[in-house]
Amino acid sequence: MSMIRLQNYAADKWISGEGKLSPIFSAVTGDQMAETGSGGIDFKKMTEYARKTGGPALRKMTFHQRALALKALANAIMARKEELYDLSYNSGATRTDSWIDIEGGAGTLFSFSSKGRRELPNSNILMDGDLEVLGKAGTFVGQHVYTSLQGVAIHINAFNFPVWGMLEKLAPTLLAGVPCIVKPGTSTAYLAEAAFRIMIDANVLPPGAIQFIAGSAGDLLDHLTCQDAVSFTGSAGTSMKLQAHPVIARESVRFVAERDSLNASILGPDAKPDTPEFDLFVKEVVKEMTVKAGQKCTAIRRAMAPAHLLDDVQKAIAARLDKTVIGDPRMEGVRMGALASQDQLKDVRAKVAELSKVAQVVYGDPNNVKAQGEGVAKGAFISPILLRTDDPWKASAVHDVEAFGPVSTIMPYKDFDDAIALANRGMGSLAMSVFTHDPEVAREAVLGSGAYHGRMVFIDRDCAKESTGHGSPLPVLVHGGPGRAGGGEEMGGIRGIKHYMQRSALQGSPTLLAGVTGTYLPGAAQKLGDRHPFRLKFGELPIGYTIKTEPRTVTIKDIEHFAEFTGDKFYAHMDEEAAKANPFFPGRVAHGYLLLSFAAGLFVDPAPGPVLANYGLDHLRFVKPIAAGESIRVTLTVKSKTPRKDEYGEVRWYVQLHNQADELVATYDLLTMNAM
Repeated sequence: MSMIRLQNYAADKWISGEGKLSPIFSAVTGDQMAETGSGGIDFKKMTEYARKTGGPALRKMTFHQRALALKALANAIMARKEELYDLSYNSGATRTDSWIDIEGGAGTLFSFSSKGRRELPNSNILMDGDLEVLGKAGTFVGQHVYTSLQGVAIHINAFNFPVWGMLEKLAPTLLAGVPCIVKPGTSTAYLAEAAFRIMIDANVLPPGAIQFIAGSAGDLLDHLTCQDAVSFTGSAGTSMKLQAHPVIARESVRFVAERDSLNASILGPDAKPDTPEFDLFVKEVVKEMTVKAGQKCTAIRRAMAPAHLLDDVQKAIAARLDKTVIGDPRMEGVRMGALASQDQLKDVRAKVAELSKVAQVVYGDPNNVKAQGEGVAKGAFISPILLRTDDPWKASAVHDVEAFGPVSTIMPYKDFDDAIALANRGMGSLAMSVFTHDPEVAREAVLGSGAYHGRMVFIDRDCAKESTGHGSPLPVLVHGGPGRAGGGEEMGGIRGIKHYMQRSALQGSPTLLAGVTGTYLPGAAQKLGDRHPFRLKFGELPIGYTIKTEPRTVTIKDIEHFAEFTGDKFYAHMDEEAAKANPFFPGRVAHGYLLLSFAAGLFVDPAPGPVLANYGLDHLRFVKPIAAGESIRVTLTVKSKTPRKDEYGEVRWYVQLHNQADELVATYDLLTMNAM
């Protein structure tokens, strides 16, 4: 292939780096395929452009508009995915490996887009938690909210997943309304740059929303402020250097780290060789060793089994590894490609040599491998390496040294407490898995190890077919871990966007805070309407629009009819003496669901109109019982509105039931779909 000269994307212009360029080599053939550099780039101007141009434009967009932009980016990636697959082979990745990176990356964009439109308001402000009443009369209240940081997010990514690693950071950051500067891992930067170009070509983001550094980041971190954030993926050593940067410390720059870790997998004490869990464990260890040639921050580095089963585990893993064909990832039948670079190959060999001092290599040879394909002699290929230690407490290096390749160490445990202690000896990991069919074993693992692992996966015969496995981060779940793993969290669905937002406590009157948040808050001024709200279309309903119904008296006949009709003859509704003996009731009372039914009858306008469907209610609370002879009335208020389709949107109504003494009886949120 022809030489690729990578470019930087700064202030919405593609710019070639000046001065000395760094070569990038194919992991498969060893031939130079690209060169990159960022000399002459003004990093201060990049940060200023992001803050002054990209940030304001993104913050003007609502969460829903940003979510739709993510969907458009994902569609653009998927439309041109074959271009990325062709490039990805040069990283040593098979088609299956690249699927995780390329289509998995697009899938993350799709996921955040979907969650953004379903779970976030069509607004720029995100409410956090319930209203806090701060005064007796309810005129002074508090409400937590999130707003976008007014800075730039610096994304420093690893080499192993150049597309997914970039997109899993971009998705929550852009959804939060914060511009980004992306710095990929150099050895696979050609693939990151190609994916970035696709997003620029899609032309769906405002100017300044995303920028790209193809080479060194230079003095980029010198120009950060308290409004900025750094999200880093890579080695613990590099992470610590960045975290100790004086500007990051001085300005309290947010630093989110996701680092390599010595992840553990445990074969449960109940998982004997004749159980499905034993076979699943062996299969997963081999998969984690060979997918991406073991270059996954979540890969299983330490595999633990009951001491009396360690020989069986070793034999079974070796038998599966024997089926692994290594070579040019373009070739049919190849199951494991190359490491990402010759430098990576040297590092893995050095780490295996270090581990070999305390553990025995029981499968593979780090210095000899039979790689299939033509022209692969200079490729960064290595054999899968399985090590074994029979005294894991003395062999401390297996818990401290990570060979970032197809390398794993098996070790015995005496009892399950010992297994938990060994898993925790890694001092923090991204992922831990337990193969067991015993719920008590799973519970013990969570109680004993939860504090040390960002994600815990329990795999058994029931979930294996649907399981995504030990090492697959998912956009809806937290990706990160304590201690050695970096102490950070990425993705995690809506949690992920909050890394790039500021939580503030607002205090004021309910009316003022309702105006700020765009959501009706209890106690805020209501807009009494002269038209029934069910006669108004979605766009005609203002927040706070309210109707108050006439009262309806509940009779003993109503209560008994409802009991007979529904079959709900609970004693509080049917037995006067038993009801009086209950500390909550004065005697026989109306069913809660009878009151809800009567409430609907009071506020529903039955004729066809803009209200298309009632699809549920939230936050239902029964506050005070209603006895026969008492009455209820309803106050119905438009609480919030969320567009769903071009034809309709969701209206959330705040419903209050009061009795004849104006005491609150029940409250809930009603959800309807209303025509536009």
